[in-house]
Amino acid sequence: MKSILIYILLLEVLFSCRENNKRVKEDTLADNTVVAADSVRFAQMFRIETFESYIRLIVINPWNTNKILKTFILVPKNIILPKNLPEGELIRTPLSRTVSFGSVQCSFFAEFEALETLVGVCEPQYLNIPFVHQAINEGKIADIGQAANPNLEKLMMIEPEAIFTAPIEEAVSERTKIVDIPTVECVDYMETSPLGRAEWLRFYALFFEKREIADSLFAETVEKYRTLQSLTANVEHHPTVFSETVYSGVWWLPGGNSYMAHFFKDAGANYIWKDDKHTGSIGLSFESVLENAENAEYWLVKYNSPYHLTKSQLAGENPNYALFNAYKNSNIYAVNTNKTLYYEELPIHPDNILRDLVMIFHKEILPDRSTKYFVKITE
Repeated sequence: MKSILIYILLLEVLFSCRENNKRVKEDTLADNTVVAADSVRFAQMFRIETFESYIRLIVINPWNTNKILKTFILVPKNIILPKNLPEGELIRTPLSRTVSFGSVQCSFFAEFEALETLVGVCEPQYLNIPFVHQAINEGKIADIGQAANPNLEKLMMIEPEAIFTAPIEEAVSERTKIVDIPTVECVDYMETSPLGRAEWLRFYALFFEKREIADSLFAETVEKYRTLQSLTANVEHHPTVFSETVYSGVWWLPGGNSYMAHFFKDAGANYIWKDDKHTGSIGLSFESVLENAENAEYWLVKYNSPYHLTKSQLAGENPNYALFNAYKNSNIYAVNTNKTLYYEELPIHPDNILRDLVMIFHKEILPDRSTKYFVKITE
């Protein structure tokens, strides 16, 4: 009997030690030993490092790529918070209450069914997402005002766990610091390739523990995009193209190293400013654009209007538009962002954009398809 009691006591000690060891492991694991450095295939502005009990998510400063813009430490809510975590903004996942300052973030959320976490948005008039407008009307999502000047009182009242925003000015982040809400800086728009920007789906998904579905969706996008890209790999003619129009006296064009320039290249076109080194937009005078693009074969335009654009309306805005050969030959294709989800879908589904461009520049490759966004401008 005595030996049996001793045996039972030994078992209790062993189980106790095992449980204590498990708790210590959960409670103190933060030795910065990477369990998996996730492969980021195309994006250049973020890195993922997966540890046993947390994820370190690093956002690169797009204006100085030698520096880090922000580091996030993502720890699941269902585990004890580890001690000695590395430096960074701590966020417990999955997020259940979020605020979005832009339509692009909402579009990413929609891909892996995270729109339900939204409790606030900025500038809803620019959101073409029915779910958001319905939730605002029902009082489930608050209108926080302008992204550059959010209503801090409303932010505090709705108590979000995180704010998602595109950091154009540091002032926005500084204002949100006042209410002590973690701000997720999303610089997907600074990526230099369409697939690089689309890969940010994987970045956003980590905050909601939707990694597997995001990885699967992104893999499908890559396959579709590369299939389309391969169709133009051996084309003999690469038609010349330029884009946009004059705005407030300046003609803003995609830089030669921007994701739009990569779109043109992948679609088998010859972008007039392909040798430019800028990743963002470049501002030029009308005279400079005319000098370089007067003989270009195609002209792509974006506009926002309840009505369809015509050539005569373009000439009415600026009679000198008629000097371009693309105007004379009626090779102008335009996207009406008032009628399509171009801006919402461009970052996430670049394959859809590329398909349109291939059909415009190489009708012989996809002869029986109709464009989704671009429409040929008529008289």
